[in-house]
Amino acid sequence: MTDQLSAAQFTAQTLSEALPYIQRYAGQTIVVKYGGHAMVDEGLAAMFARDVVLLKTLGIHPVIVHGGGPQIGKLLDRLGIVSEFKGGLRVTDEATMEVVEMVLSGPINKSIVRAINQAGGLAVGLSGSDGQLLQATKATKTERDPDSHIEQVLDLGFVGEPTGVDTSVLEALLKADSQLIPVVAPVAMGPDGHRYNVNADTAAGALAAALGASRLLLLTDVAGVLDKNKQLMREIRVAEIPGLIEDGTAAGGMIPKLETAAHSVNHGVGAAVILDGRAPHALLMELFTEHGAGTLIS
Repeated sequence: MTDQLSAAQFTAQTLSEALPYIQRYAGQTIVVKYGGHAMVDEGLAAMFARDVVLLKTLGIHPVIVHGGGPQIGKLLDRLGIVSEFKGGLRVTDEATMEVVEMVLSGPINKSIVRAINQAGGLAVGLSGSDGQLLQATKATKTERDPDSHIEQVLDLGFVGEPTGVDTSVLEALLKADSQLIPVVAPVAMGPDGHRYNVNADTAAGALAAALGASRLLLLTDVAGVLDKNKQLMREIRVAEIPGLIEDGTAAGGMIPKLETAAHSVNHGVGAAVILDGRAPHALLMELFTEHGAGTLIS
């Protein structure tokens, strides 16, 4: 009985301590980039869905943007389609683009929608092409050759860079029913009529800026941004990011995450956080505890 009472008191204390954070975010929009191990682990996926529904129940407005790298990779392998990565981004030719759109807008998007709905929410699946929600042009990226130190232009195929966001479809959904939770696949349409594979972190940042989000949360498979001693960096200023990329502290897939965080903060998002999606209840720990759960970029 004593143990049960202690557990109940601990739960009650935790809820009480979360009150000022709940009040801070009530009525605010939170954009979450969901991907990595948290998506493929059934237990974590169910936990994520419950936490998203909890946010909505507390009066917070989550918008989910999801990736799908591992699932895309598996189907490409099964189909015998070889793909490569440059600068942390998947090179996307026509055949790869077919698979990317099929996987992102199909089974992945709908599995997230089903999980949220099963947890008691009202999720709606969208593609960035719906209602011209996400517009893009062919991305132009450069990478410094490690030997010559010369900047080289990377041809990424049908990888897109967001050029505009039309939030009308999201606003219409939320106006029709304020309980709806949008789940967005990062496939965009360009002015040339081509479809583009937009990095999910980049897409989430563009949506967060357009929506004036209070927070952009980027879930990943590491604790956050690590320094050269592999220790978590709790807070980074936007002005520090170019130096972290230049000296190699940030590399590979962490580069677009930091670039997205910087862009979103510079365009009105309250702050961005890179956090470990493998940690149980990562969203709740970040939003409702004093120390958060990852690297804060402001």
